Amino acid sequence: MHSRSKPLRIATTLNALVFGAAVLAATPASAQQSDRLEIINHPNYDTSVFMPFSPAIKVKSGKMLWLAGGTALPVYHDHPHKREQILKYLVNDLEAQTRATMDGIMETLKAAGASPKDVVHVFIFRTRPRTGDIGRSSAIVNSYFAPFNHKPTTTNMAVLELGEPEQLVEIQVVAVVE
Repeated sequence: MHSRSKPLRIATTLNALVFGAAVLAATPASAQQSDRLEIINHPNYDTSVFMPFSPAIKVKSGKMLWLAGGTALPVYHDHPHKREQILKYLVNDLEAQTRATMDGIMETLKAAGASPKDVVHVFIFRTRPRTGDIGRSSAIVNSYFAPFNHKPTTTNMAVLELGEPEQLVEIQVVAVVE
């Protein structure tokens, strides 16, 4: 029973991050505002500090769009996974896998009629953590939002394993669309 309750607690916590973060007292950051989303910052927010993410985003209107966890494999790939696809796409390079994953996520957002500026939360799951990995993966993910002057809320964590031993990263995003 314990092994089932821990994943449930983790899932509950992750959902709370997405939906519960908007309750923070705040001053909106005007550069990222839209009709559907309001960026939330604390009243004492020091704008001289570089923050690669927003502490909270309030969803004012729209529909939630949940993307499946993306990997460096093409969005449409064989299940069960074929070994030749794994060897071709899951190279032993965190940055390369993160870029390929984000490229697939951008394609999925576009297919849903959304864009990076519609993303409210990014979950980054990394395996085999090394010093500096959180910064390297975050920098790549943030580069996809920078052209839109947008910083979604983010969770970046190391996990024991993902779908394949060669897989170094999996990323899931939640967006709000009309």
